[in-house]
Amino acid sequence: MARWEEVRVSGYDECAQALQENRGSPIFVYFTGSKNADGRSWCPDCEEAEPTVREALKNITEGAIFIYCQVGDRSYWKDPNNEFRKNLKITAVPTLLKYGTPQKLVESECSKADLVQMLFTED
Repeated sequence: MARWEEVRVSGYDECAQALQENRGSPIFVYFTGSKNADGRSWCPDCEEAEPTVREALKNITEGAIFIYCQVGDRSYWKDPNNEFRKNLKITAVPTLLKYGTPQKLVESECSKADLVQMLFTED
């Protein structure tokens, strides 16, 4: 069995459902700008951070759920009333957080291997 599980979601509703379905497990959520047909995000910081986040997953807490959430296109994301901003208080992408805790990395912090490692391994 895998040490951890990845759940890929797109949009707020799928994200909220994944959070609900995985209650009781340690949950980490990586919010990123949605990707185009070429597999590239409109968000350059997200593109830069993703390899660092992926590498650090080798050390994620055993039994954890890693939710990879595409937040939508740039115009939706920039809307101050989008559900991510209103309901989850996500103000920037990329954001990596340990759900249910104040632990969170935002924008360039997500590209710092030591910070990502710490988020995935500390209780």
